[in-house]
Amino acid sequence: MTLATALVAGNDPLPQLVEEAVNQAMKKAGLTHANGVLLFLTPDFSRHAQQSVTAAARSAQCTQIAGGIAAGLFTETGWVLDRPAAAVMVFGRGFSLGHPTTGNASEYSEFSEPILSYTGSAFPAGWRDASPRFGGSFTGTVGYADPVAWQQSRLSEQQLCSVQLLGSHVSVGVSSGLRLLTTAQTIERSSGYDIQKIGGLDAQSSLQRALPPELREYTPYPLHQLTAVLIDAENSEDGETALSSGHYHPVAIVAANANASLTLSERTTPGQKLAWAIRQPLSAEADMRQTLAQLATDSHAPAGALMFSCIGRGPYFYGGEDRDLEAFLERFPGLPLLGTYGTGQIAPVFNQAINRQLQNAVVTAIITRRPRKAHVQSIT
Repeated sequence: MTLATALVAGNDPLPQLVEEAVNQAMKKAGLTHANGVLLFLTPDFSRHAQQSVTAAARSAQCTQIAGGIAAGLFTETGWVLDRPAAAVMVFGRGFSLGHPTTGNASEYSEFSEPILSYTGSAFPAGWRDASPRFGGSFTGTVGYADPVAWQQSRLSEQQLCSVQLLGSHVSVGVSSGLRLLTTAQTIERSSGYDIQKIGGLDAQSSLQRALPPELREYTPYPLHQLTAVLIDAENSEDGETALSSGHYHPVAIVAANANASLTLSERTTPGQKLAWAIRQPLSAEADMRQTLAQLATDSHAPAGALMFSCIGRGPYFYGGEDRDLEAFLERFPGLPLLGTYGTGQIAPVFNQAINRQLQNAVVTAIITRRPRKAHVQSIT
């Protein structure tokens, strides 16, 4: 094997857990030393991050250690939340980790391979354009001064991790977990964060009319299940097309007001297109399976996979089991997988020309060996 993973949990956040995880993965891969290691740790390790990263470098005999702190971790063997754990993926035999600018990766082109990116702070403005990126973020329980990301075996003062998967071709898929309740409608009147009128109705009447019958009688509205979807494509009224192409972004519904308006977490302006959507386990699982089916079609002979899931999308969402992970294991049985639960997910949209941070999504990256280009020399 050229890629292998391991997940080790314990009662205390000790570097020995990291050493054990790396040793297990190295044994699976049949490696005596690694070309690179992705290492993710639960928040329990935040005060001991450098010792843990150093332990991984020592065990792997490698200085290319990258990763960060996550709310929870998983591999193809299972998931861990609410206890100390370390998860690793080791790279060998033609696969390795490299600086994000290696091979002109900083310059976007249709042939650019996505850069693995992880952050513990706000989505960096510099990550929006240029090379396609995928990954996640965690801005949870660790203190502001605590390190949350590392690369090249050192903690990042900027709370950023950005590495290339050298020797790899990476196919990225996004499961939004959303089911649209309406077609895209035009916002007719709004003020700041409040939507007042849309599609000829006041905002609350529009939302209530869109709700499934079993939810219409709820008082107050089950806002934790509902979201507004702003359509980014100009002159587009097809919400399903916008979802499949990435020309959208979900916006939380914060409050239902006495004047029949709805407060969103983002400002809107009249003329924008918006659709109401809902997150429910069955529709989210179906969306994940569709995403994985497309990735399976696009990926020949995968060597491994990375997955970045929202903390609100895993076992907490599915009633104690991670159906997204189960769907992956059914589609890609035995494939090495390293995954995290976080507070944000990063993926390229608009034909990979723009990167965006998402919420309540699952970003899956399938890793295959990148074919070497033949060097042909003229004989004339």
